[in-house]
Amino acid sequence: MPYVIGCVSQKGGPGKSTLARALGAAFALNEWSVLLADLDTKQGTATAWQQRRLRAGVSPEVPVQMFGNVAGAVRKAGDADILIVDGAPHASAETVAIAKAAHLLLIPTGLSLDDLEPAVTLANTLADQHSIPLERLAFVLCKTGSSTAELVEARTYLGKTRFATLDGEIPQKPAFSRAMDAGLSVIETPYKAPREQALQVIQAAIARFETLIASA
Repeated sequence: MPYVIGCVSQKGGPGKSTLARALGAAFALNEWSVLLADLDTKQGTATAWQQRRLRAGVSPEVPVQMFGNVAGAVRKAGDADILIVDGAPHASAETVAIAKAAHLLLIPTGLSLDDLEPAVTLANTLADQHSIPLERLAFVLCKTGSSTAELVEARTYLGKTRFATLDGEIPQKPAFSRAMDAGLSVIETPYKAPREQALQVIQAAIARFETLIASA
């Protein structure tokens, strides 16, 4: 059975697909056998991204397959070392299933209360109503702007919860959107400063994952 990292959200647009693609690329670059499960069956954005990656001949390969549910993805993961689950763009019963299957569950959020409050609600619901261990849940700041004050306020807000917030943030930058248009992940953009920003977040996620599986 593969290890599982889930990327989920209460609402669309906070950056879960950005995280899933970057994690898939990071593990593949480190010679893990990866499968990225695209559970957004209506839009299939991860699947379309993989097609762009294949057409561009980007290495390493990050296999992507569309599934209707996480149980099917786990069953069909084959010999993959790790399954990265890109959840649907809204919370549902399947979000709970992803959380229960995941060794680490990442919840991306922007900086406004319109993003923060749903993210915290989702984490609380998973922990309190579905008994997901607190240590498996982590917030990730994504699609952030240039305001340091807003970043500090968001971290302060999340710091009052029971859940971890990963170091770093992935800002909203043309370097990232153009990279993904070209079949790259945000950690593969040719621009050094944005790439290093994204790497900080992905390395923090991988470090947390490694700690969790080591203590399991």
